[in-house]
Amino acid sequence: MADNIARVFADAIATDPNRPLLTWYDDATGERTELSGATLANWVAKTANLLVDELALGPGGTAAVLLPPHWQSAAVLLGCWSAGLAVRPAGLTLAERPGEVDVLFATADRAAEADVWSAGDRYALALHPFALPLREVPAGFADYVTEVRAHGDHFTAYPPGGPDHTALRARATARATELGISPGDRLLVDVDRHPDPLDWLLAPLSAGATLVLCAHPDPARLADRQSTERTTRTLG
Repeated sequence: MADNIARVFADAIATDPNRPLLTWYDDATGERTELSGATLANWVAKTANLLVDELALGPGGTAAVLLPPHWQSAAVLLGCWSAGLAVRPAGLTLAERPGEVDVLFATADRAAEADVWSAGDRYALALHPFALPLREVPAGFADYVTEVRAHGDHFTAYPPGGPDHTALRARATARATELGISPGDRLLVDVDRHPDPLDWLLAPLSAGATLVLCAHPDPARLADRQSTERTTRTLG
C-alpha cells in the first residue's frame, strides 16, 4: 500500500485523465463546474508546488483546512497530501482541536475562527464558481487563487507521507467498501449529508469512482441529474 495518499489520486486519473472526474453542483446558487482528472491535477500540482517551493514544506509538515466540500477544497486537500503534509482537522485525524500547524486554508468568512490556529502562512478562499480572487482579502491572509496560479502545472515528487498517509489510505479503502462504492461508479454525493472528505473525496477515489458532488441539493432535480450525469450510485 502506497505511503502517500496522493497516489490514490494519481491512480484514479491514470487510465483517462481527460474524462470528467469531479463535477460540482450548488443548487442554492445554480453553479455547475466540471473538472477532468487533468484539470484537477493541474490545480493539485500548483497547490503542492506552492507548499514545497514557496513555503518549504514537506513530510512532517501540517496543514489546517477549514473548508467545506467544494472542488477547490479537493485541490487544496490533494495538494497538501501530494506535498506529504498531514491535514487537520478535515474529519480525517484524531487531532480535531486547534493547535500549531505550518499552513492554514480557510474561507474568508471563517477568518476569525482561524485565529485560534497558530499558522505561519494563511490562505483565504472565496470558492467563487469561476475561481476568481477575493474582492477583499482578510488581514493576515493571502488569496489562495491569486498565489497558486503563479506555480507550476506539474508535481511529481510524491514524497513519503508517513504513517498518517498510510492510515488514511487504509481508512479510505475501508470506507469505500462500507459505502458500497465500486470501480467505475459515477457517484452522486449529497455533500450536506456527507461533509467528511473521507466520504466525498478519498473513498470514491480509492475505489476508482468519479464524482458528482452537490451542495444544497434540490430533491426535484435529483432524477434529472442522475440521468444527465449518468450516475450509478447515490450517497444521499
